[in-house]
Amino acid sequence: MTNNEFEIQVGVIIDVDSGLTLSQLCRVCAVHADYVIELVEEGVIQPHGEEITQWYFPGLSIQRTRKARRLQADLGINLAGVAVILELLDEVDSLRLRLKDLQP
Repeated sequence: MTNNEFEIQVGVIIDVDSGLTLSQLCRVCAVHADYVIELVEEGVIQPHGEEITQWYFPGLSIQRTRKARRLQADLGINLAGVAVILELLDEVDSLRLRLKDLQP
């Protein structure tokens, strides 16, 4: 008889169009609210809502927040540099999609 071990993973599926509050984004990305506010100020992520208490972040903010944190932690890049890098990565992705559409 073999000993089978199973690992159960629990998670939440977040739709790209669904939104997260500031506290939810902080919890999911394991960052402080001050860090998220700095990301907003640099234009790395854009919340919906006028006041901080009304901010609602699209699901894609999770990916951008995690990428920003990783760029800073791994490469020591400041937030202004992170904003430029993420903008350029978005442009590369867009160009790849356009190129894919042009190929037979």
